[in-house]
Amino acid sequence: MARPNQVPARPKGAIHSKTQWRDRLEAWQAHHSTCAIESLIRLTRSPLQSLLTWLVVAIATALPATLYVALQNVQALGYNWQDSSQISVFIKRQTAPEAIERWRTELSQQAGIEQVDYISPSDALAEFRQHSGLGEVLNDLEENPLPPVLLVQPRAEASQGAALEQLLASLNDHALSDEAKLDMMWVQRLQQLIDLASRGVFFLALLLVLGLLLVIGNTIRLAIENRRDEIVVVKLVGGTDAYVRRPFLYTGLWYGLGGGVIALILLALGLGWLSVPVAKLANLYHSEFHLQGLNFYTSLQLVLLAGLVGLAGAWLAVGRHLRAIKPE
Repeated sequence: MARPNQVPARPKGAIHSKTQWRDRLEAWQAHHSTCAIESLIRLTRSPLQSLLTWLVVAIATALPATLYVALQNVQALGYNWQDSSQISVFIKRQTAPEAIERWRTELSQQAGIEQVDYISPSDALAEFRQHSGLGEVLNDLEENPLPPVLLVQPRAEASQGAALEQLLASLNDHALSDEAKLDMMWVQRLQQLIDLASRGVFFLALLLVLGLLLVIGNTIRLAIENRRDEIVVVKLVGGTDAYVRRPFLYTGLWYGLGGGVIALILLALGLGWLSVPVAKLANLYHSEFHLQGLNFYTSLQLVLLAGLVGLAGAWLAVGRHLRAIKPE
């Protein structure tokens, strides 16, 4: 007969299982943190070897990053020139100045046009005389061969695509227009060259990633050979392959992250070295162009990508060589 005040016994199996699961998780986290710290300390104990590996990773990472930054700047420069496109409208020579002025006023009032400048034949001839150095030859001309010109500057929203083509067609179809020219073929050629160069950068990046995998994998292989006896002892006492693999994976990760950070430093130094002459050259062309580097998010992606490459190289090397180490 059960006692009325007796408390039923608690099931101990669930509590034991829950405690065991938490213990395993805490042990797993503790071993990860320990491996991360100890692997970094181990790298600092051999600074010359670690620095050489970091420099190799940094150079292999900085090369495609530099080409990527150069392409971004060239593309931005091409877009700036494309946005400042200007249409030259050559007017028929027999056109009266009053008709030209009326048409210039009409064009200035259109929504897609920002500015219209008129260059008379005499002004065009004077400018050509000043810049060509053919003053004596031009004095022998019986009449001015240059036509009147309207320089039409489209607004930003009408300077690309179908809107620009429509504006060019309307200027060509006008009764006073002899020809309207917009030389944008060089921009299209530049864009094709940028696309081709982008493919080349991507291919180069793949080759360098493969090279990094080999370099980091060979470095990790040497580290495994130096610690072979330690690995054998750990396996003899019941250490799993995952337990043995973990310190080497963190070593590869540190190699990749450190190389990525050094690559950013090299890239910043290169941009700083080139920014002054580029700014002076742009100033000669009355341009506000300046070199642009990687932003914060792109820089973070570059470092993380280098770390992932280091981790992948370590994973491949450890997975291959650990299987060959078996306790006797």
